[in-house]
Amino acid sequence: MLKKFLPNEHVKSIFDIHPAALKQKGIRGIITDLDNTLVAWDVKDATPEIVQWFKLMKEHDIKVTIISNNKEERVKVFSEPLGTPFVFSARKPLGHAFKSAAKQMKLKKEEIVVVGDQLLTDVLGGNFAGFYTILVVPIVQTDGKMTRINRKIERQILSYMRKKGKITWEE
Repeated sequence: MLKKFLPNEHVKSIFDIHPAALKQKGIRGIITDLDNTLVAWDVKDATPEIVQWFKLMKEHDIKVTIISNNKEERVKVFSEPLGTPFVFSARKPLGHAFKSAAKQMKLKKEEIVVVGDQLLTDVLGGNFAGFYTILVVPIVQTDGKMTRINRKIERQILSYMRKKGKITWEE
């Protein structure tokens, strides 16, 4: 069961995810979390760097869909200026939002990567749904109330996996 918490990859930030590397793996789509993955959880709009990253993905024909457990208003205000499809109130780690995003992109699950900053929502949900997963380091060390609870559990899981030699990276 614990292996479902293991991402396929771990990177420092979304900016370490490059189109050429994705295409080598046969990836044509990204399902990404929003808060603390693309921007800090309390930042309303995309930064210029994020806007550029989305343009780069589009130039390389890589589709991006944002899925978030957050409310519609939060996700819509962020996603619409980017012209990016989104799923709000996703109830991650449940699989429905991941499958819905894949269907919307018209891609097979083997062609999609799930990117996020949380083991308990993004990685677990992506793994259960059968996607390739990439864990990113959270942008900021502060979180909303529910996420703070998740982070405590995640630290225990990561500590255990480190002791067992399942992961080698440091936060």
